[in-house]
Amino acid sequence: MQASPPATRQETVRFAFNSSLPIFFGYVILGTGYGLYMHNLGFGFWFPTIMAAVIYGGSVEFILASMLVQSFLPGNVVLITLVVGFRQFFYGLSMLKKYRGAGWRKFFLIYGLTDETFVVNYSLSIPKEYDRYSVYTLISLFDHSYWVLGAFLGGALGSLIGKEIPGMDFVMTALFIALAVDQFQKEKDHLSSTSGVIVTIACLLVFGKTYFLVATLLVLVVEYAIIYWRQAKRGDQNDAD
Repeated sequence: MQASPPATRQETVRFAFNSSLPIFFGYVILGTGYGLYMHNLGFGFWFPTIMAAVIYGGSVEFILASMLVQSFLPGNVVLITLVVGFRQFFYGLSMLKKYRGAGWRKFFLIYGLTDETFVVNYSLSIPKEYDRYSVYTLISLFDHSYWVLGAFLGGALGSLIGKEIPGMDFVMTALFIALAVDQFQKEKDHLSSTSGVIVTIACLLVFGKTYFLVATLLVLVVEYAIIYWRQAKRGDQNDAD
């Protein structure tokens, strides 16, 4: 049986684009909400666009947006950014084999490793005629551009409206509650969700409103790290048996 000829650049771009389409609608909608939220905080339309392009941290960007209008504490900003994004460390471990051999593209692949991009690139079945590193890179690039596009549209729409949109804070809170409920329903067990609620309440009572978020994130990182290493160790033992 004759092997299929290598895919052309246009075919590779089309395959990657079609694979990234499930991310398009979610990122554009959520990014638009982020841009509108930034507008409500008093920032120009270009601010969320630049933040989306440079930070590209999803929930981190929402947190930083609110922190920019408060007393600036660089230590808190750095710590929160590291802790919120720490989950991607575990994504990176899972992608080491897939991204091995990607060369210079590996730097962008690491930078663009969001939750959704991880799911697509990790589970995607790529035909042999396609260069898989090119596909991974293009999917990451498309996903990044969707987020930046959404942030720009939200910021531009806010600028066109020209005034604060009432209830935007509530809408964003409701959105994250809906995402949390959806995640809760998809979980095989509810250890992470339940412990998250308990740890958050406990840290709020112990540390107060100013530092409870940092304390909560640190405790959850330690908890999830322990769970991850235990599961990895259990998997190694099963493989040995």
